[in-house]
Amino acid sequence: GWLASFRDATLFKVIYGWGLRRREAVMLDVADFAPNPAAAELGRFGVVHVRYGKAMKGSPPRRRAVATVMPWPVQALEQYLDQVRPRYGCESHPAVWLTERGGRISLRQVDDRFAAFRAAAGLPDDLSVHCLRHSYISHLIEDGVDPLFVQHQAGHSWASTTAAYTTVGADARNRMLRSALARAYEADGGGRDGRR
Repeated sequence: GWLASFRDATLFKVIYGWGLRRREAVMLDVADFAPNPAAAELGRFGVVHVRYGKAMKGSPPRRRAVATVMPWPVQALEQYLDQVRPRYGCESHPAVWLTERGGRISLRQVDDRFAAFRAAAGLPDDLSVHCLRHSYISHLIEDGVDPLFVQHQAGHSWASTTAAYTTVGADARNRMLRSALARAYEADGGGRDGRR
């Protein structure tokens, strides 16, 4: 079972590391990853071309390119593709995530494996794979990444959708408040009466 365990751990790292929806991750092919000229240090996995993004009503799946901003999921994916995936014996299959029988992993398998990991970690039952996407978006916002960049990364048409995904922690809120106050006081010359 170690192949499946390694695959699943890497799958969840990729979902978080690129902020993907579960279907987007399941439908990934090895050829969907490419270098990002702006982030050469990430090698051949700097950007993923999502071919099965969430569709609008009556439209085909939306495509987008998503750059990762974290090196550790890139390292995990590289190790999986170079050392683990070949052990499935399905080199000609295009899918990144293979089953023991040589097919593409299913959405149900992803949900079942996440539930098993969640239970083993003692996490609440209401957490789902989609929570990784919410965490990715929240963590980028907490780290001060431009909200428009985050919106494009997530594939959202509207900033309000991205905002609904964001749950910023108390520490991040306090840092943002201190930063806003510092800018306001600098612009005001030290306060309304000239004192700090």
